Amino acid sequence: MGGMRAAMLVFVLASGLVATTVAQTPQPIPRPGGARPPQPTTTPQTPATTPAPAPAPAAQTPAVQSPAAGQSSAPSAATLGLPVYPTAQFLGSYDAGRGQRYYMYGTAAAYAEVVAYYRAQLKDKGDVVFEQPPTQMFQVGKFREETMAFPPGVTVKDWTWGGSQGYPNPKPGAQPSRFPTLIQFVPVTER
Repeated sequence: MGGMRAAMLVFVLASGLVATTVAQTPQPIPRPGGARPPQPTTTPQTPATTPAPAPAPAAQTPAVQSPAAGQSSAPSAATLGLPVYPTAQFLGSYDAGRGQRYYMYGTAAAYAEVVAYYRAQLKDKGDVVFEQPPTQMFQVGKFREETMAFPPGVTVKDWTWGGSQGYPNPKPGAQPSRFPTLIQFVPVTER
């Protein structure tokens, strides 16, 4: 049960990350006893006529990858080792730690339809991990704590609960503008 809670926590956090992929970079919060920012000088400085070029960013693997950020296509059901709901749209993938990634999809289908689909496809009733908002998890494969951050499986969440209009589509101008249901995949891996 603890593994399911951890997976749900990641699902909830990932949902927030998808929505904030275009947000500004947060500034560090000052800590007591830490270094103080430099105090402004009282003498006015003349502005430079041309700004200096920004340094080139260091090459890194992004923690979040989405189609808008360079990933051109959604992973297939064969890649995930899990069936993908027929009308689901790929929203992005995230580093889950320990060499795992998880993948977020949105669909205009109702939560109950998506849950019924995965019950039939995976031949498993799944586990209700939250009743409010409704969230159902289907674990597939074994969770190995020493090599995995999250158990492989599918988590389905209702984003219309409590009167919400749904999860905003992170792709500007794309349809639907909001997804009533989100699906998170943690691929099946043999380790």
